[in-house]
Order: sequence, then structure tokens, then C-alpha cells
Amino acid sequence: MKISNTPTIRRMPTYLHRLFRLRMSGQEWVSCADLAQYMGIPHIMVRKDIAMTGLPGNRRHGFKVVDLIDAILRLLGWDKASSATLIGAGSLGAALLGFDDFQSYNFRIESVFDSSPDKIGRVIHGHEIFDLADIRKRLKLAPPKVGIICVPAVGAQLVADILISLGIKYIWNFSNVCLNVPPGVIVQREVIAGGLAVLFAKINKAESGDTDPVEE
Repeated sequence: MKISNTPTIRRMPTYLHRLFRLRMSGQEWVSCADLAQYMGIPHIMVRKDIAMTGLPGNRRHGFKVVDLIDAILRLLGWDKASSATLIGAGSLGAALLGFDDFQSYNFRIESVFDSSPDKIGRVIHGHEIFDLADIRKRLKLAPPKVGIICVPAVGAQLVADILISLGIKYIWNFSNVCLNVPPGVIVQREVIAGGLAVLFAKINKAESGDTDPVEE
């Protein structure tokens, strides 16, 4: 599925992070110039990004911080609570379980599964790890909205098949493999090595003396 304005969508959580901090400090208004300086991007880019929310600004003061937070949350669909199950409680899965910002996005991981006897029964960041063999029994009556796959590539397709059989149509895939899913199932694939590749593309350009920005 192709999403228009994907770079803008990817910038929205960074705006939110800044806005949350401003709200905590008691600041009432924020301008595009302030956000542009924080993000290190052109002022006009911030104006276009915020325009996607439909929130009208104040010519003199900019935007009310609380209103802009609400507008971005609505744009991203984070104004409503969403539940998820996570499969694979290894290093990456455990890191996601410890990511506190999910709470700010109304995104809650409600259950965690793994097939390793060393992990089953453990509690990681407040989440008990259940046996993957029991996933159908535990989730059949009330499957969550999103399935998060953090298993090795060799087992990712099997896990995806299980999630889909439970009626889960939205998958966040951290396994380095392309999943085969039926129509109507949406997969967002995260490739950590892709970010590393972009970083080293920037390093190579910098070390070669090329000052043109790397397009992302």
C-alpha cells in the first residue's frame, strides 16, 4: 500500500515529542520557526506538514501546543486506543516492550508470545511471556488490532499466518523478510539495516567532501 506524504507522516512523531515537552514545560504557543529549528529542516516544510492536520494557526503566535498535539493525534489515528500482540520476546521485542512513548500514542501491547522455554513465563517490562502454542486459545475470542512480529526471518511467515487466521489484519513486521499475505491484510515492514545503510551513505558522502544532502 502506497501512502502519499509518507515523509511527512514519519516526521509527525518527532513533532509530537517536541510538543509533549513544550506542554510539560507550560509553553502555550509554538511557531513553525521553532519546530523547524528543532527539527533542522526548512521552515516551509514544517508549514506544509502542519497544514496536513487542517489546524488553522494564529498569524502572531503560531499554534496552540495542546491543539496541535490533538490535531496530529487525529491525523495519525492515535486519538483512539489501539491494542497489539507481540510475537518474539528477544532483544528487539523486549526493547519495544520497554518503549514508554507507546502510551502517548494510545498504543498498548496487551499480550506477548514466544516459543523459547527460556522466555515463557518470564515478565519483561511488566508483560508476562506466554507460550506461542497457546496463542489461538488466548486470542481467539478477542484478537487485538495489530500483530507485531519480532521473530527470526525463518519463522516470520508462520507467525503471520497464525495472526491472520485469528482475524488480525494489520501487521508490524520487524523480521527481515517480505511476508506473503492475502488481500486486505496490511503489513508495515521495518528494516533496521535500511537505516544503517542510509547512515553510511551520509558518512561516505561527508568523507568524500560531497556536501549535497542524501535524499531519503
